[in-house]
Amino acid sequence: MSERAAPFYCPYCGDEDLQPSEEGHGAWECRACSRAFRLKFLGLLAPGSTGRPPSASASASASASASDGGTT
Repeated sequence: MSERAAPFYCPYCGDEDLQPSEEGHGAWECRACSRAFRLKFLGLLAPGSTGRPPSASASASASASASDGGTT
C-alpha cells in the first residue's frame, strides 16, 4: 500500500464530504460543517495494554498501602 488511509467521515458532524486540506499532511476539511482537522498516527500500543493510564485513585491506594507496610 503506497497511500495512507483517508478518514471516512468528519469526527465533528459525521458527514462524508471531506477534502484534503492545503495545510499539510494529515489535514482535512469538512465541507458540511466547515471545520478543518488533522489526523496523526501516534504509534502502536504494547500487547495487553488498554491504552489508558492507571487511574489516580488506584495509584494513590497502591502508594498508601506501600507506605504503611501493606496493612489496611
